[in-house]
Amino acid sequence: MTTFVARRLLLLPLVAFGVTILIFALLQFLTPAQRAALFVTDPRQLSQIDAIIRKYGLDKPVHVQYWTWLKQLAQGDLGWSQTARMPTSTALATFFPATLELTIYIFIPVVLIGLWLGTKAAVRKDQFVDHFSRFFAISLRGLPSFVWGLIVLMVFYGWLNWFPPGRLSLDADLFVKSPEFHRYTRLMTVDALLNGQPWIFVDALRHIVGPAMTLVLVEMALIVRITRSSMLEVLRQDYVRTARAKGLAEPVVINRHARKNALIPVVTLTSLIFVGLLGGVVLAETIFNYPGIGKWGAEAAVQLDIPGVTGFGMFIALVTVVGNLAADILYAAIDPRIRLQ
Repeated sequence: MTTFVARRLLLLPLVAFGVTILIFALLQFLTPAQRAALFVTDPRQLSQIDAIIRKYGLDKPVHVQYWTWLKQLAQGDLGWSQTARMPTSTALATFFPATLELTIYIFIPVVLIGLWLGTKAAVRKDQFVDHFSRFFAISLRGLPSFVWGLIVLMVFYGWLNWFPPGRLSLDADLFVKSPEFHRYTRLMTVDALLNGQPWIFVDALRHIVGPAMTLVLVEMALIVRITRSSMLEVLRQDYVRTARAKGLAEPVVINRHARKNALIPVVTLTSLIFVGLLGGVVLAETIFNYPGIGKWGAEAAVQLDIPGVTGFGMFIALVTVVGNLAADILYAAIDPRIRLQ
């Protein structure tokens, strides 16, 4: 296992290097003045673009420019984001906790309900639960997430006024910004409980439910289908039939013998879903005006905020690389054959 993990870790620098080359190559399509904005850390410097071009050698050979950009990147200097009106690195740190919190509230029900329903559908093949799960999955995957987002917004906010957009109501937002409220984790629901303010927790949760429900519906359908298919394949194996022939109770056969092997493709999928949610909540955050990193990235793209788009792209690349590493490690932990190979 240690050798397997070490090999994967050794690949990380190479992948990261390739990502930086790709992003830098895309930046070469911009003019030197536009690329100079990447090195701006204060809005007052925007009037000194020519000086910045000379200082960072943006008129020099490409390899010199790449080395300079790489050094700035290593120092966390991603330029000034006009959209966020702060340094890009600060914007990433500011907006990421909201997206992480939303992702957690999406991921937990997706995995728990998806695994449960997929397992039930496989065990009770061609019965009501199976037919329901298939109809459920096909119906939810049949519409894109932004359509479900608009439906959820219209029904649960427009008609019922249960789950408003944004992250907090006005009263809660004012209290959170006061000196009385301490941000320990920057996860609003967690900090609300740590501050002994359950009403803030309820308010934050009401604002999370809308975008979370949108993506739970879409992503859970995929987990249900993959779990069902994997469980059906495992239940046909000889060792499962042997366990039943020995007289083991059906819950023991399902939970101890079948489910663990059926989880191998599901674990990989759930890891990729978690990674995808961190960078793929753009539509949900935009529809529900949720101030996360996805909404900021979309606004940066619309406003041609080059440093913001570059920072968002680097963030997505980093999350994807780390997420794939985690998926490989989990895959090897569940299936010893991968470690032996």
